[in-house]
Amino acid sequence: MRGRRQLLTTAAIGAVTLVLAACGGSSSGGATGGSATGGASSAAEAAKPPAVPMADAVGAGEGKLNLIAWAGYAEDGTTDKSVDWVTPFEKASGCQVNVKIGNTSDEMVTLMKTGQYDGVSASGDATLRLIYGGDVAPVNTSLVPSYADIAPFLKDKAWNSVGGQMYGIPHGWGANVLLYNKKVVDPAPTSWGAVFDPASPYKGKISAYDSPIYIADAALYLKATKPDLKITNPYELDQTQFDAAVALLKQQRGVVGEYWSDYTKATASIESGNTVLTTSWQVIANLVTAGKKADIGTVLPTEGATGWSDTWMVASKAQNPNCMYKWLDWIAGPQAQAQVAEWFGEAPANVKACDLTTDKAHCETYHATDAAYAEKIAYWTTPLAGCGDERGNVCKDYSEWTKAWTDIKG
Repeated sequence: MRGRRQLLTTAAIGAVTLVLAACGGSSSGGATGGSATGGASSAAEAAKPPAVPMADAVGAGEGKLNLIAWAGYAEDGTTDKSVDWVTPFEKASGCQVNVKIGNTSDEMVTLMKTGQYDGVSASGDATLRLIYGGDVAPVNTSLVPSYADIAPFLKDKAWNSVGGQMYGIPHGWGANVLLYNKKVVDPAPTSWGAVFDPASPYKGKISAYDSPIYIADAALYLKATKPDLKITNPYELDQTQFDAAVALLKQQRGVVGEYWSDYTKATASIESGNTVLTTSWQVIANLVTAGKKADIGTVLPTEGATGWSDTWMVASKAQNPNCMYKWLDWIAGPQAQAQVAEWFGEAPANVKACDLTTDKAHCETYHATDAAYAEKIAYWTTPLAGCGDERGNVCKDYSEWTKAWTDIKG
């Protein structure tokens, strides 16, 4: 997810796989795939994550902090002199920040296993791998004052907690929207069926997200259009459900012109007209709109959408844990949240940030305080073998999704 180049404002698999295979999935709650208050299901609780100590106090900073982050999540003024929430943190905490950009969730998981980093801004397709792999520690939210102001609908979810224990601090979130070229796609699409239609008039100009987690997009569509499959959670797929989603994606392969994982390339493809219909992030739409090279629109389809809720997590082997906890509180604070949300193009997790954004309509645009909108999103969650219900351990885990994705693309 997200590429290396920085973003504009709104205005302008191994041992861990074996552990995951023994774990249960999330409980179902609306489209989110996680219960409102319980986090992971009781099946998951039966196979608890490795015992990793949790901090009980925050002491003096160690003087430095090594982070893995999505591009645009830790800006120090290098990209744009006016965009800087890292330097003020360094001055206030005495912790010198070093950032390693993670270009994909898989890369972030690999980097965290080196033990060289204190924390990571992980998406839901990486968080459980990190938790059950013993790479991150449970977070003592009482040591993070800003946590109190995080939107309740982002707390204790299947992708950021296990057994009621938080393993990070929610950051930004958003939906994967359907983007289309207004001058080419007519009528305007309202369903994900537009990108799955084998007879699409836009064959060759449809793009799709290049990641195993995209299988959930197909499952979400099938959940609405093939009720006989009885899909309740797009990340908890048994053999029959999984096979149906894979078959749909193999069929889609015939109309897809390109797959994207680098958002800058996705933006360029839309601007050039090579892509006229695609799953997308709102920030890509913002970039295209700002560039004025294509007239595009976005929609949250009738079936709902997948999406992300990113989480700042503390490494289990953090060499600078005090600085990391200071960072957790800083980056979850309203000022930093407002800056990140506008620069990156997402909803802030801290609702108080909405009073501090330059664009006073930012939070409305991104539905930051709209719990009903958030409930329509099936947030990325690492697929586990445990289905989270009476089916037991018959669902396909992330390693199976990865194998299938390679087969889908051919």
